Amino acid sequence: MIKKLLIANRGEIACRIMRTAREMYIDTVAVYSDADANALHVQLADEAVHIGPSPAAESYLIGEKIIAAAKATGADAIHPGYGFLSENAGFAQAVMDAGLVWVGPKPESIEAMGLKDAAKKLMRAAGVPVTPGYEGEDQSVERLKKEAEAIGYPVLIKAVAGGGGKGMRKVDAAEDFEAALESCRREAKASFSNDEVLLEKWITSPRHIEVQVFGDSHGNVVHLFERDCSLQRRHQKVIEEAPAPGMDEATREAICAAAVRAAKAVDYEGAGTIEFIADASEGLRADRIFFMEMNTRLQVEHPVTEEITGVDLVEWQLRVASGEPIPLKQEDLSINGWAIEARLYAEDPAKGFLPSTGRLEYFLLADWSSRVESGVARGGEISPFYDPMIAKVIAHGPSRERAIEKLSKAISMALIYPVRSNSGFLWRCLEDADFQSAKLDTGLIERKYKELIPPEEPSDETLRYAVTRTVRENLIFSKNSSSLSPSDVIEREHILGFRLNQDTENSVTLYVEGGSSRNVEHYPPHWPENSPDGVGATVPRAGYILVAEKGQTYRLSLRFEPTGHHHAHDGDIIAPMPGKVIAVDVADGDAVTAGQRLMVLEAMKMEHALTAPFDGTVSGLVVSAGSQVQVEALLAIVEPKEE
Repeated sequence: MIKKLLIANRGEIACRIMRTAREMYIDTVAVYSDADANALHVQLADEAVHIGPSPAAESYLIGEKIIAAAKATGADAIHPGYGFLSENAGFAQAVMDAGLVWVGPKPESIEAMGLKDAAKKLMRAAGVPVTPGYEGEDQSVERLKKEAEAIGYPVLIKAVAGGGGKGMRKVDAAEDFEAALESCRREAKASFSNDEVLLEKWITSPRHIEVQVFGDSHGNVVHLFERDCSLQRRHQKVIEEAPAPGMDEATREAICAAAVRAAKAVDYEGAGTIEFIADASEGLRADRIFFMEMNTRLQVEHPVTEEITGVDLVEWQLRVASGEPIPLKQEDLSINGWAIEARLYAEDPAKGFLPSTGRLEYFLLADWSSRVESGVARGGEISPFYDPMIAKVIAHGPSRERAIEKLSKAISMALIYPVRSNSGFLWRCLEDADFQSAKLDTGLIERKYKELIPPEEPSDETLRYAVTRTVRENLIFSKNSSSLSPSDVIEREHILGFRLNQDTENSVTLYVEGGSSRNVEHYPPHWPENSPDGVGATVPRAGYILVAEKGQTYRLSLRFEPTGHHHAHDGDIIAPMPGKVIAVDVADGDAVTAGQRLMVLEAMKMEHALTAPFDGTVSGLVVSAGSQVQVEALLAIVEPKEE
């Protein structure tokens, strides 16, 4: 058995692996960049090694540094987690050549499934159903356009080396194809150093179904049933669940058998996921489920499979990597109940899900779910250099309805500040009528985007509760506290900075951060004992209150506090986050129309188009392609068109 394990990753997955390693009495080694010097995974590990500057390309993606760290600390194995080098066949081989145990599939298996075009050809040969499309070697624009027309619009352009939603573009019409191809290739080159693409037929009622597989070095391969990951935005998963709603036993048997055939076709060892796209226009049917790709690693959403099977997949990984057979046979595995996972991100749904960075001064989650996987604690930093995940919140119950209820309750009480998060958005997804009735497809979020965005201000009921609770907890009263009235209150300035005395009326004016002023009554002596439905913790601070309502955190102040954008010109084009300008489409003096793309900002390996807010003329352009910019930097100005 492995004695000391180096985790070549960071964040929640590094912490997750360490938890199982500790239970197996395996020592752990963390690696970290400059940005992660004080990160949670560094604090949890038995040892930690600094491997370089903050950018991943100079630290977590340098295999030589990671192998050197393992050698220096006496580690005998490396677990790659997911992302970074987890599906890099060259790194896997280098680990093995260094005499270390690689906790993952053989390099040949990674390579076979690493390129989506080659993988599809292999799957066809193995009898696995594959989505109609084009995976040819001719990558010319002319050939790709011709193939797209032959497939029929809409089509999906996908980077052959892609993953995580990067390097993917849906194209609805022939006139949009070249621009989408250019953007897709640029993003793929930046993320995977490979700009080759394939084309797929766009499924009109798609559901994303995937099967967890596991193989060992003794020739055994089992499946651990399916997951449904249909709730997505920009091809990135938001909420995952297991099993898949509406999956009958015959269809389950067919899709899981296909997944096992796929794994055996590449002589697979360790944890892997076979991803399928289902045409659910007539429900889930075995003849309408097609292979998309294989992820040759542990998945972000693996906890839902663990919850319904009772299996620790990381323990299985470590045992199989040590040469042991899979602990259970297929007939020993069964589904118990339902599990749902929500990905809690530091991002602002109201601003197109732009990542939010900074210090996580408050991070409170009520203990309503069975499990929370986090790589950051209160006081930690959300860095602009990496994926902005705060935590994964997982609930398990005897039924889908109960699992949703538990997870919704946990998310409703999330208090996160000052970093923006998607928790309020997640709550609305869970409470959405179509989601609750399992009317799912990958376009649900896009169709209902506006409905799923939390309101900018809390309800009157929540404001009253927040003020009343704060007053109750922070004032000194007379001994006759059973029948309080304003005259019973001893004059004392409490933590919020306002006074209540004999002459004070029972109301205060609050300012909602980024919103309006609200006159709020509080009502002693009838203090409310319970919070309103969907309202989480309230935290009084010097000069303000934080309150969580249905997952959304609001900051309430007694004084007007203008935001940094309060006096900004309506036509100012401001950088929403730190990043690199990779394309500028306009010049000073150009006439533009509302919604026209002005430039593209790359941040966290994703492209963000900045557009004109209205018809007008560009002036004050201060950046060019290649410019590095900081958050809230002025990039250009659009002067409104004169009426």
